[in-house]
Amino acid sequence: MQLEISDITQQEVDVIVNAANGYMRHGGGVAGALVRAGGKEIQLESDAYVRQNGPLGISEVAVTGAGNLLAKNIIHVFGPQYGELDLENKLYNSFTNVLNKAAEMGAVTLATPAVSTGIFGVPVSICADQFLKAVVDHLSNKSSSLKLIKMCLMDKKAYDEFLNIALDYFSSEG
Repeated sequence: MQLEISDITQQEVDVIVNAANGYMRHGGGVAGALVRAGGKEIQLESDAYVRQNGPLGISEVAVTGAGNLLAKNIIHVFGPQYGELDLENKLYNSFTNVLNKAAEMGAVTLATPAVSTGIFGVPVSICADQFLKAVVDHLSNKSSSLKLIKMCLMDKKAYDEFLNIALDYFSSEG
């Protein structure tokens, strides 16, 4: 696992994770940035997915191509909004579903943003805790194709908060 301050649209990985809304309309935040960098085919594939399958439910994932991005695919996940009931469990399930789908696809490298911390308002601390739990559970419960899981953070404040939570998490794990 790797934490970094970086532009997720520039990641050369098998899978980039997109923090999507249920209808996979990628207008703002990470979603908008991915479409601007990767091209309109990402949005067109997303629209086709929703037409065929209906909108994503909370914690559900969908896969599209990555357009002109350096990644092979995008896994779109509809994370929870701050204030929802059972927020932590929904966020844990969001990350778990992403990791399971990536492993099912045979992905070796994955880059994810801090899902739900943007316009959905979830504090970085909650995201960090659920992300770490999901990664540890995923890697300890099964053999996974994933060898590198990158958390791409937007700024030093989020990075420092994530890092401190990770250090506390792993020091308490023994």
